[in-house]
Amino acid sequence: MAFAEHEVLIGRDAMSVYLFLVDGLNNPLWRDGIRSISLRSGKAGAKGAVYQQTLLGPGGRPLAADFQIVEARPGAEVRFEVIAGPARPLGGYYLSTEGRNTRLRFALEFHPKGLQKLMGGMIQKTMEAEVLQLDKLKLVLEEENAA
Repeated sequence: MAFAEHEVLIGRDAMSVYLFLVDGLNNPLWRDGIRSISLRSGKAGAKGAVYQQTLLGPGGRPLAADFQIVEARPGAEVRFEVIAGPARPLGGYYLSTEGRNTRLRFALEFHPKGLQKLMGGMIQKTMEAEVLQLDKLKLVLEEENAA
């Protein structure tokens, strides 16, 4: 199993952070490597919404990484599962209020099968890099709040 998590303290209220995160169309504003993203079905930011996403893969090739929101608890939690692509991790954003700030934890989990087990090290490094992008999200949301 591959697992990665990271957390940050954001100078914004939990509902503002939640509303930004739950809408997958905001992902290109803070996540590197997204070539395109669109809402494929469902209501944006709601449980069941499916986002069609293409990432920059190895060698610059496009890589499908569509995902579906499987849980959306306003101000508290957004969980998703990747439903297309070679690796299909489960992930979640977990929010808690600390005064006027929001503590945000991003966790990814992946259970490789078959030949994927041979790529365990690469998968682990990719997931660790992904959760560390929370640092960029923090900057984006705090700059937006300052403006």
